[in-house]
Amino acid sequence: MGSSTLATLAPRRWWAIMPVVFITYSLAYLDRANYGFAAAAGINQDLGVSKGLSSLIGALFFLGYFFFQIPGAIYAERRSVRKLVFVSLVLWGGCAALTGIVRNIPALIAIRFALGVVEAAVMPAMLIFISNWFTKRERSRANTFLILGNPVTVLWMSIVSGYLVHSFGWRHMFIAEGLPAVVWAVAWWFIARDRPDQVAWLSTEDKQALDAALRAEQAAIRPVRNYGEAFRSPAVIKLCAQYFCWSIGVYGFVLWLPSILKGGSTLGMVETGWLSALPYLAATIAMLAASWASDRLNRRKVFVWPFLLIGAAAFAASYVIGTGTGTHFWFSYALLVIAGAAMYAPYGPFFAIVPELLPKNVAGGAMALINSMGALGSFVGSYAVGYLNGATGSPAASYAFMSAALVAAVVLTLAVKPQPPQPQSHEELDGHRLATPMQGK
Repeated sequence: MGSSTLATLAPRRWWAIMPVVFITYSLAYLDRANYGFAAAAGINQDLGVSKGLSSLIGALFFLGYFFFQIPGAIYAERRSVRKLVFVSLVLWGGCAALTGIVRNIPALIAIRFALGVVEAAVMPAMLIFISNWFTKRERSRANTFLILGNPVTVLWMSIVSGYLVHSFGWRHMFIAEGLPAVVWAVAWWFIARDRPDQVAWLSTEDKQALDAALRAEQAAIRPVRNYGEAFRSPAVIKLCAQYFCWSIGVYGFVLWLPSILKGGSTLGMVETGWLSALPYLAATIAMLAASWASDRLNRRKVFVWPFLLIGAAAFAASYVIGTGTGTHFWFSYALLVIAGAAMYAPYGPFFAIVPELLPKNVAGGAMALINSMGALGSFVGSYAVGYLNGATGSPAASYAFMSAALVAAVVLTLAVKPQPPQPQSHEELDGHRLATPMQGK
């Protein structure tokens, strides 16, 4: 069995697995990102929410998301991604739709927190799912097609939400954008399978070739006994801190971009929707390019920190330029497009790092821990950016805050050191020719 066998597998796996993964994560992201449009369209005035409380409510999703990452990932790793995601789809679609019928602040708070809880396991579960189907040399691209559900969804959601809010109001927007997840849950149940050995569309030879490649990769990784040992490793601790800082910038940007654009211009909601979409179009292109190059060169870190540094510089330049109407607004907006693209570009390479550092028995839990710290950073970013915008009457201070967080993420990325490969026997090395050791530079 050689690499040519894996090459013949690739088209079937990509076309059978990635559309399902993409759609599922797209629906998750749709239901967490549209709150920014409701905030720009008047949900605060309708329910009597103050500016400070609005920031907290917008960020509450990430608090629920933080607490339930690791339990969900352990279930997905040891039991079934398919079952976990099916239940999550039904529950998060229902919670998202219910947001459209809330009549008071306590109900809104409860639903936003619950939405985070039921979506918590989706990201680590999907990363585990991908690691069951794709080899090391494919994983950055596979991760990127998963996470592309983020910017691609916000791209079209920004436009559609602008029209829905303009024509029907924020309540109907939440209902219309929550129901597709419930419908997709049925499709997911019939299409998705946890591992290659459970499908009929792969031949026995194909399954054996893929299994051999994945086993060879595991043989090259130093063993880790349990989650405690994995969570205490310096690389995981640094990646947790890095993703915390990175997520401050990303979600401060995602949740409050419509409000920033609406407040800095005389544009209506439809025009705000179109302007909010452009950074995510740029992000989609940047993500595809970075992941392709990362897999091609088999390098990860070099496709993470430079992009985050560009994002930090773009936010800093926006802060220096200032905000307001006219020329300043359009210069600031152009920098926001650059910042959005740069912050999203490294996702595929970043999430390929962990399965190449840790063995399969603990990699899922480690990815969940890292993602949970990202959720905590998202909470801080969402709350702090919304608070700074409201307290200062300008996004300038929040630009400086997001820039500083991204600089910290750059430093932490550079501090992560690759682990040496596990010594192997001659028999293991013969099988390992299907995959090469990670280069963490």
